[in-house]
Amino acid sequence: MNNKKKNKGKLTKWLYWFLFAVAVILVYKTLDNFSAIGSWIAHLIDVLMPFVIGLLIAYLLYIPCRKLESVYRKTNKVKFISKRARGFSILTVYIIIVVLLIIAINYLLPIVANSIIDLVSNLQNYYNSLMSNIDNMPDDSIFKNEIILDAIESIKTIDLKQYINMSKLAEYAKGAIDVAGRILDFFVAIIVSVYLLLERKQILEFIKKLGRAILNKRAYRNFGKYFDRTNSIFFNFLAGQLLDGLIIGIITSIAMLILGVKYAISLGFMIGIFNLIPYFGAIIAVIVAAIITLLTGGLWQTVIMVIVLIVLQQIDANIINPKILGNQLKISPLLVIFAVSVGGAYFGIWGMFLSVPVIAVIKLVLTDYIEYKNRLKDRQEKYKKRQELIERQQDKEKQENTEINESK
Repeated sequence: MNNKKKNKGKLTKWLYWFLFAVAVILVYKTLDNFSAIGSWIAHLIDVLMPFVIGLLIAYLLYIPCRKLESVYRKTNKVKFISKRARGFSILTVYIIIVVLLIIAINYLLPIVANSIIDLVSNLQNYYNSLMSNIDNMPDDSIFKNEIILDAIESIKTIDLKQYINMSKLAEYAKGAIDVAGRILDFFVAIIVSVYLLLERKQILEFIKKLGRAILNKRAYRNFGKYFDRTNSIFFNFLAGQLLDGLIIGIITSIAMLILGVKYAISLGFMIGIFNLIPYFGAIIAVIVAAIITLLTGGLWQTVIMVIVLIVLQQIDANIINPKILGNQLKISPLLVIFAVSVGGAYFGIWGMFLSVPVIAVIKLVLTDYIEYKNRLKDRQEKYKKRQELIERQQDKEKQENTEINESK
């Protein structure tokens, strides 16, 4: 019997070392072929990107589709529509989006494009005018400071015409081919989003059944809870930021038009897009808008425009944005800045945009875990104190019984 146990122990030991050696070899081969694995992963991500975009589109359109579906289901007089409420709701939402895109392409895009071309064409004239105004200022003026003069000089070195150059038609043609491929991917994403919206009930039921099959009761309950809360955080953030960016873009465009700022609509459009990036986006947008206004409109118009933008940003940060998001994230500004910095450093523009809801979910899970562990420790401490109290009571009773016996 002892020999069998020894042999079994040796076999287990050798099996452990064998598995450890296999793991080391696998890690080494993975690191040795890291570039090949990286390119394979990059290709896989490129292939799956239309499906990811389709999932994101379906995710953003879920709420309006669901509300329209409930409206169509109430039209009992027209049974043809009520029976096909889901399909009609998706069709209606996409028609509205197409109409909005047509309006934007016909009216907004030409204004933005013409503004960019005009700015690039007249950049040298704007620069010369700015330098002439600075030269006419007194010698003790703050704008004749060496740091400011160096910053203005650096603007001159930016040759934006290199990006709009007829000699680069070959590069533009290649870019157009890439754009055509992306357009095809986008159409695939649209089709994917339509099917996801049509079959969302079956997909959610499958996920729930899968979770129930592979998880225990407690883990499944936690999975459902965190799935719902994570979904709420992401949807409120994505939909809220898009709506907030649109509102800020319109308000700032109107304010700049009133102030007579050149390229007002283009700058407002830019500020609305940059506003999607928490904290840093607004700062970058104001700086860029201030530089362009300084070149095109002069110092006082720039000062007034910056003051107006700062006021609008404060109104957005304290009134508009909290109302839209409903204070769902509940994370400190320091954590937001950290999330945006790390997300932007490792994942670019998407990292800056999505890092805030991701860090909010991590904070949610971590906070729940800390509270659970603290409750567990409090329970253990209470149990320990209760046991100590019971033991003291028992010791006291034993001592009293001993004293009674000794007195007898």
